Amino acid sequence: MTEPARVEDVHALASAMPHVTSVEGPKGNTVYQVGGKSFVFFRTPQPDARDPETGEKYPDVIMFWVESEEDKDALVHDPTSPFFTTPRFDGHLSVLLRAAHLDRLSRDELAEIVQDAWLSRASQRRREKWLAQQR
Repeated sequence: MTEPARVEDVHALASAMPHVTSVEGPKGNTVYQVGGKSFVFFRTPQPDARDPETGEKYPDVIMFWVESEEDKDALVHDPTSPFFTTPRFDGHLSVLLRAAHLDRLSRDELAEIVQDAWLSRASQRRREKWLAQQR
């Protein structure tokens, strides 16, 4: 296993993908986009993601887009996976991950998640070009 993933890795991996822009949300949160479509989104604390013991809103939730419901289900239903979802995201092709749990992923695993998120939102032309360059 490579080094455990860190928040800095999310930023580095997302910004390294082609045609990416980083925009700042209204509360200073970072959103990575390709072709104007978000693929990694640092959320602000929201009422749908709370600590079950204290009721405090999680301050560190990151949203990653996924290609399909099947991909989402595989990530959130794997008991070893740190990914989760909330009823608010039923039908939304994304998964959530607390930054505090990034260390449960290797940097390589995180790279795959970020790349898949980018692929799920990039245009067909950009996807095909990037995939051809990876071969």
